Amino acid sequence: MKFGQQLSDQVYPEWRFYYIDYDGLKRQLKAGLRSDNFNEQKEANFVETLERELEKVVAFRNIKGDELKRRVQHCEAVVDSILATEDGPDEGRFSRVEDEISRITMEVTELSKFVRINYTGFIKILKKHDKHTAFMLKPTFMIRMNARPFYKQSFDSLIIRLSKLFDTVRTGGKRSEANANAGATQQNFVRRTTKYWVHPDNVTEVKCIILKYLPVLVFSAKGKKEPDPAITSIYFDNDSFDLYLGRLEKTEGAEAIRLRWYGNMDQTEIFVERKTHREDWTGEQSVKSRFPLKEKYVNAFLKGELTPEQIVEKMKKKGLTDEKELTTRETLAREVQESVMNKKLHPAVRTFYNRTAFQLPGDARVRISLDTELTMIREDNEGRPRSDGNWRRTDAGTTAPFDYLPAEDVCAFPYAILEVKLQTQHGASAPKWVEELVNSHLVEEVPKFSKFIHGIATLLEHHVSLLPFWLPQMDKDIRKPAPADWRSLEWSSTGAPSSRESSTERGRVNGYRGDASKLRSKSNLSNQTPDSEEGSVEIIVEERSEDADEEGPDESTPLLIAGPSGTTRRQSAQRQRPFSWAGMSKFFKRQTPRRPTGQAPVVSGQAKRIALPVRVEPKVFFANERTFLSWLHFCIVLGGLALGLLNFGDRVGQISGLIFTVVAMLFMVYALFLYQWRAHKIRNRGE
Repeated sequence: MKFGQQLSDQVYPEWRFYYIDYDGLKRQLKAGLRSDNFNEQKEANFVETLERELEKVVAFRNIKGDELKRRVQHCEAVVDSILATEDGPDEGRFSRVEDEISRITMEVTELSKFVRINYTGFIKILKKHDKHTAFMLKPTFMIRMNARPFYKQSFDSLIIRLSKLFDTVRTGGKRSEANANAGATQQNFVRRTTKYWVHPDNVTEVKCIILKYLPVLVFSAKGKKEPDPAITSIYFDNDSFDLYLGRLEKTEGAEAIRLRWYGNMDQTEIFVERKTHREDWTGEQSVKSRFPLKEKYVNAFLKGELTPEQIVEKMKKKGLTDEKELTTRETLAREVQESVMNKKLHPAVRTFYNRTAFQLPGDARVRISLDTELTMIREDNEGRPRSDGNWRRTDAGTTAPFDYLPAEDVCAFPYAILEVKLQTQHGASAPKWVEELVNSHLVEEVPKFSKFIHGIATLLEHHVSLLPFWLPQMDKDIRKPAPADWRSLEWSSTGAPSSRESSTERGRVNGYRGDASKLRSKSNLSNQTPDSEEGSVEIIVEERSEDADEEGPDESTPLLIAGPSGTTRRQSAQRQRPFSWAGMSKFFKRQTPRRPTGQAPVVSGQAKRIALPVRVEPKVFFANERTFLSWLHFCIVLGGLALGLLNFGDRVGQISGLIFTVVAMLFMVYALFLYQWRAHKIRNRGE
């Protein structure tokens, strides 16, 4: 779609006179080029027109932004006056305030779209100008735009205030004070998580939709009054990237070890975290555990100089007396320290992002987080020292973008990450509004996306031969056209439920059961069960070609990885027969042999492979066992017939019985080897 048509489709009718006149600028440019003499006078006229357009857009952005702030301030004053009445809250006044808050929220969404579409319009017209004329205008005009950065102003503070207003209206006037340090109190938690990409154009709209149902859970650093949404994590791995490969292939017991802190670099409390993957057939769920540690002790802990017993003693001095919790933390600290030292782990990659979390206070059944400005930074010391012996590099702060770092050390992710975390009972469904959001045009589902895996695969690609399945999708534009009735459905009084519902109804997970088509939607949030960690998702991997994209294997393909030279694991498995001498020694092994720890993988000259997420359910193992038992049943029948012929037959019958006995034994051996071979393939996902 041409940009002129895109701009026309996205114009908010009430503000149509304040958008950039893209068509007028394009006509002026074409008129000057028609005479093949785009001289300095025509260039000056074009720049003057462009300046007027910029001034118009900036003025409207500032005026409208100030107006929305004043309207929010007025709503806050009205709510305070309602709460101060002695007769209790007036429902009628609350309803009128709610309508006004909804209108403000809608206009915040539209203003965000206004800013982004106009910024894109200026960039487009500057590129067109520089392409068709002899003058280079973009570098100098970008300096003028940076002096009036209407496109860099954030709506986050306004969104937080709107969230508090919605929460007050939703709870009938009982404000919730549970906010700060929301992520710093939980130690062990298990959630099912579905992840999505959100284009920057849609981030504000997604936030405004969610805040109508869930309040913003404000993250603030310990001891700080002002909220700080920054979250930074240092992920560890060794030279052979065993943790990366384990997490990518989803092997049983695969670990991810990281150090995380909230806020800026001055934070003294660091969280040591470990994520452990559990396969479905084990009957266990993947879990994340962590314990706090002072920043000054981190280096000593990683080197083994600070023992887990000493860490527990320090916790006891701080007042932690729960023996069970102390034992759990001591065990975790010991296991993490042993992994770091035995596997020779070191800092590999850093992730930074600003998180906006939405959750009902005290109710973790539905929690949604949106991570923006995601940036991956190298932390290893290959080529040159970066951390200089420290557990983290000190030249990288907590403010994006990281322009002051070398370009090869930084990877800025182009999208925001939406995580929908549900805690449900067996057979429960996601709330209807969650289903509608994740099935909308605003998000792109990317199951099992990992910031750690993406950071390694992009910053250290030359060290790994196996890449995540979503990398080929990075070249796609994930934006989708909005349905014709999207705005009316979302903002009309009948299209969306009133936020005056009780908080219990808002957070209820089992309150919606859609029809079969809904249950088979692309998200399938309601179909996820504890026995199926991967979820009923449909993965499409697109392989980029010169002319067109081709559809790759999806989840129904029972093999994990496409091999070198375009061969899949299914093809290689067909070539590797169970009775080949090369494969005989592998039949009774339970695990695939791994490289020795510390041995770097050799990837030079090898084609990169893409790892596809494949779900292995327990019934697959049972099916293999049933097949084995069927073969044994046939062998027993054949053996019984042979035994009867040997005991009661004549000479011909005895010879036949002997032949049947040999055949039965051969089939038994064949069934045993086939069972072990299939079990090995299932357990290692095609390895």
